[in-house]
Amino acid sequence: MIECYLDSFVCERFKNDVRYREGHLRVINALPTRRVLGLHTPDMKRIAKELSIRGAVVSMPWGDVLCSCGAEVLRCFEQVAPHSLSYEETMVWGFLINNGRYSDEERFAMLSRFVPVMDNWAVCDAYCADAKWMARTDKERLWSYLQPWFNSGREFEVRFALVVSMCRLLCDGWVDRVFARIDRLDFGAIESAYRTIQSRAKNVQDGCVQGAAPYYVRMGCAWLLATALAKYPERTRAFVNSSSLPADVVKLYVRKARESFRTRMVEAI
Repeated sequence: MIECYLDSFVCERFKNDVRYREGHLRVINALPTRRVLGLHTPDMKRIAKELSIRGAVVSMPWGDVLCSCGAEVLRCFEQVAPHSLSYEETMVWGFLINNGRYSDEERFAMLSRFVPVMDNWAVCDAYCADAKWMARTDKERLWSYLQPWFNSGREFEVRFALVVSMCRLLCDGWVDRVFARIDRLDFGAIESAYRTIQSRAKNVQDGCVQGAAPYYVRMGCAWLLATALAKYPERTRAFVNSSSLPADVVKLYVRKARESFRTRMVEAI
């Protein structure tokens, strides 16, 4: 769709160094059906900013379409089959939502069409970290918007709600509501496209994880709790010790806390 704008930014090492390419693919861990071109996140952000300002000529299934602005490029993204997009194109799609001058209602509407396309932790997390506009929106409105995603049966829709909550709602008046919400997650009802294996995947981009499904929701919970521990250690410990979270999620949280420079010396349990 916009690969002509991406090609010149493909990392040379990704194209020419097999070990580097395999390492890149293992970190992203995209599903086998998702093409990965080999761009770095700062370049994808730069491309999204440029498209937001100047628009682009977008290749659609029925022919090229001249888009004069980022909003028109976004409308083109929304009309193509999600599986036809590369990993990098989905990243640019998300960054385009965060760029431009849109109302909160417009962005929430755009998000409702984008979030179901998320099928990878990096796309989810990069979008959420870049969504600075959420810091300015009404927290009650944001919390209300997140509830259907918390209730979803799809892995990355739930992770989206978790990561947004971690980035924007771990604050006074909200942290306890976030804790109560994740305590109600039904992990067994959340579907994952990733297969669980016991050892390192033999091939890159095999769609495997070394943990129980839905692995990326479990990791999202652990990350949220480790972040909360740095801000509210007593509240976080009290919640973890009284919660009904699965034992493996608590174990992942403890590991995350020990790995973080902010909490490695803080008692997690």
